[in-house]
Amino acid sequence: QVQLVESGGGYVQPGGSLRLSCVASGSALVVYTMAWYRQAPGKERELVATFTGTGSTNYADSVKGRSTISRDNAKNAVYLQIDGLKPEDTAVYYCNARSIVTNNNYWGQGTQVTVSS
Repeated sequence: QVQLVESGGGYVQPGGSLRLSCVASGSALVVYTMAWYRQAPGKERELVATFTGTGSTNYADSVKGRSTISRDNAKNAVYLQIDGLKPEDTAVYYCNARSIVTNNNYWGQGTQVTVSS
């Protein structure tokens, strides 16, 4: 079992940047595929970025080129940097961990990102 706590959300103007953090406890993240999802009001939750156990990363087209997902195994944390924020990036961002052994899924409580002038 792993517990995930996100932080770093907030209110930012268009064009700004944010770095979201997700700190895990209860298990080492090296045995999980980590991901960030987001859910905007009235929309389904969507995948933003993934970081696999082998170190490969993938991004949604909507954030590709202006977003970086990274992982610090020593701190048991995963991060999402988004630059050039747009109003359509406004959403609750969720950290996700999926065990590569059991395929169990774990979610954080989410952190709100609001992009507005």
